[in-house]
Amino acid sequence: MSVSTNLMAVAAMAGLLRQANRCWRHASPLSVASRPVAWFRRFTSAAEAKDDADDPPFLESVDIFFDRAAAISQVSSDILAQIKACSTVLMVQFPLKLPNGSIELVETYRAQHSHHRLPSKGGVRMALTVDLEEIMALAALMTFKCALVDVPFGGAKGGIKIDLSTYSRHEKEAIVRRYTMELVKRKFMGPGIDVPAPDYGTGPQEMAWMKDTYTSLRPSDLNSLACVTGKPLEEGGIRGRLEATGMGVFICLREFLNSQEHAASVGLQPGVRGKSFVIQGFGNVGRATADLTSSMQAVAAAGGRVVGVMEYDGGLLDDTGTALDVAALRSYQQRHGTIVGYPHATQVQDPATLLHVPCDVLIPAALEGQIHSRNAAHIKARLVVEAANGPVMPPAEAILEAQGTRMLPDLLLNAGGVTVSYFEWLKNLNHMRFGRMSRHMEEAGKLALLEALERELLLGERIHSDVREQIIRGNTERDFVYSGLEETMVQAWQTVARVAKDKGCNLRTACYLFTIKNIATSYRLSGIFHEPWCTSCSLHNVYALE
Repeated sequence: MSVSTNLMAVAAMAGLLRQANRCWRHASPLSVASRPVAWFRRFTSAAEAKDDADDPPFLESVDIFFDRAAAISQVSSDILAQIKACSTVLMVQFPLKLPNGSIELVETYRAQHSHHRLPSKGGVRMALTVDLEEIMALAALMTFKCALVDVPFGGAKGGIKIDLSTYSRHEKEAIVRRYTMELVKRKFMGPGIDVPAPDYGTGPQEMAWMKDTYTSLRPSDLNSLACVTGKPLEEGGIRGRLEATGMGVFICLREFLNSQEHAASVGLQPGVRGKSFVIQGFGNVGRATADLTSSMQAVAAAGGRVVGVMEYDGGLLDDTGTALDVAALRSYQQRHGTIVGYPHATQVQDPATLLHVPCDVLIPAALEGQIHSRNAAHIKARLVVEAANGPVMPPAEAILEAQGTRMLPDLLLNAGGVTVSYFEWLKNLNHMRFGRMSRHMEEAGKLALLEALERELLLGERIHSDVREQIIRGNTERDFVYSGLEETMVQAWQTVARVAKDKGCNLRTACYLFTIKNIATSYRLSGIFHEPWCTSCSLHNVYALE
C-alpha cells in the first residue's frame, strides 16, 4: 500500500497509529504484540517504568521544539507550515516466506519530509518499535540537520518493523532487498531522488545489499553507486564514514568545553582533559565518541575520562578514580558480543541507573526519549551531549535547565554522519576517490620546496627522515574527509552559538531558528511551483516572505 498525502492525511494516519500504539502498550500479559515496549524501554529502570502520559510522543516532541523557534523566527505562518509538514509518506507491507513454509507480513516505511532540496536523505532502521510517527519525526530531524550544516539534501527516513534477533542473515537480506525493490519501483530511491543510509539495526552490509538491488533494477544508471551511502569501502563507500557521527559529536563538545564562557556556564574549567564522561550506548556513535574522549584513545590526547558505559543488557562503572580503558572494552565487546562480564570494571545490572551517576558530561548515544520527565531530576551531569536523535524529551529539558544542566542538541551534534554521507555521495557522483589526482602532485611540490630549503638554508644537509616524510606526505581520502568534517562542524557550532547569544535562547532553539531561516530562504528564492491552474494556493505570495 502506497500513501502519498498532504499534512492532514498524514496527521490522521499518525493519530490512528498513536492510538493503537497506546492500546498495546497496556496489553497484559507480555506478548508478541507488547514486546516493543520492553525493547524500547531497555534503558528504563523498573522504578521508572510508569505510564508516559507526561511525555509527548517523539513526533510531537519534534514539533514542540520547532514551534518554540518558529514563534520567534519572523517567518510567515504559511511558510512555517510548509517547512514543518511531512511531504510524502510511503507504507508498504510485503510477504516473507519463512523456512517452515509459513508466510509473514513485513511492515515498512519511507518518509520524505522535505523536497526543498533534492535528493532526500536519511537512514533506514530495523527494529520492532518502528512506526509511522517515529519515521516522520526522524525525517523531520534530517531536514533540519542538513539545513544546519549546509548539506544540500531534504530530510527522509525509512524503517522496517522486525525483531532482528528472530531472523537469519539470509532472511534479513531477503527483507532488505524486497524493501529496496519497493522503494525503487515507487520512485522513492535513486541518486537524485532519495538516498538511504545506515541507522539503528542497519550498517554497511545492509547498504551493500540495497546498492546491489538498485543497480540490478537500474543497470543503465551511471551514478547507481550514489543510491545509498554508508556502504563498505569495497562497494563505493568512503574512509571515515563509520566514525563520522561520533567525531562530529566530539568536535562540537570540544568547541564547547574549550570556550571559557561556555565551560564556565556549567561550572567547569576549559578543556576536555580531566572531565568525566558517562556514555549511554556503545554502538557506532557511542564507541566513536568514547574513543575520542578517552585519555588513551583521544585524538591529540584530549584527556577525557570515560567512567561509565551502558548498553541494553548491562552497564560498567569505573570506581578506581581513573577511567575505563575504552580500547580494551571495545576489543572485549567485539570478541564476546556484549560489554557484560568485562573484568576491569564494576558490573551494573540495571544500566538505567548509570544515567544518575555524577559526572561532568553525559552522552546519550542510543535511542530517542531516554531522558524524560520521570528521570530528568535525577540527572547529575553538568552537560548533556545528545549524540542520539531526540534523547531528551521537552519536559525533561525544562527540568534539566531549571537545575542548571545545559544540553548540546542532537540537531547539531550528530550531523557528522550526514556530512560524511554527503562526501560519499559526491565521491560516487564523481566516480573517483578524493586525493587520487592530487596526492602525488602535492607530494612532488612539497618535496621540491623542501629540497630547495635544504640546499639554501641547511647547506645541503638533509633533515631527519621521519620529519621529512611527515612534511612531504600528501593528503589521503581520509584526510580530506576529516578536514571537511572539522570545517563543517566547527562552522555550524560557531553559527549556533552566535544565534543563541544574539537571540537569548538555548542552543536547541538556536539550531531550529537557523534551519528555519535557511529553508525559508530557499523557498523565497526558488518559489513554490504551481500547476498553471493553481492560482488560489495559500503560498502564492511566497516572494513576500521576510
